[in-house]
Amino acid sequence: MGIQGMELFAIGVVIILFMAVLKQFGILEPMSSFEDSSDSDLELSTVRHQPEGLDQLQAQTKFTRKELQSLYRGFKNECPSGLVDEETFKSIYSQFFPQGDATTYAHFLFNAFDIDRNGSIRFEDFVIGLSVLLRGSVTEKLNWAFNLYDINKDGYITKEEMLAIMKSIYDMMGRYTYPCVRDEAPSEHVDKFFQKMDKNRDGVVTIEEFIETCQKDENIMNSMQLFENVI
Repeated sequence: MGIQGMELFAIGVVIILFMAVLKQFGILEPMSSFEDSSDSDLELSTVRHQPEGLDQLQAQTKFTRKELQSLYRGFKNECPSGLVDEETFKSIYSQFFPQGDATTYAHFLFNAFDIDRNGSIRFEDFVIGLSVLLRGSVTEKLNWAFNLYDINKDGYITKEEMLAIMKSIYDMMGRYTYPCVRDEAPSEHVDKFFQKMDKNRDGVVTIEEFIETCQKDENIMNSMQLFENVI
């Protein structure tokens, strides 16, 4: 991936990598190959965490009943306890990107999925996030991306937060870019992109500024289409 594409990568395409990782490690099965099973109530006697009822999850997401069953089968195979902890996220990414350091990015992505902030991702958190990323409106997807960048969850993105996310992506992918990434490249890209987003120059980016800027960027809007029909 060229260096000029890194800002776009950070906003949208990075989630596609997440989906690829999940497929690589068997957490997602192809929806089209799913056949009905006896797991219709999403029950598994050995798990620590029992997910919410299928009907409730179907109402909360944009997945069909069969899709939820398929997702749950893959999830429980990889996570028998019914919960995913941060170390599991880090382990998955470290194996998928052996020549980079994916630890920090995995931490930020885990926090974006950990809705309850309790250090673990439930199946419900998992499918609600996927529903937004794969089936949500552009605004819903951008809200999710904003949440990823808003590291301390105070409702604003600072330049430091944006730089932390960008550096984590460079750490994970930098060795795969061409030409080679310069040490100062993340800071330069953040300065440029943050200035574009911070409309009133108050030093922070609000959700309104974030969404408005992204919606006016043709490349970012095109990237949102990449989320369609991933599974």
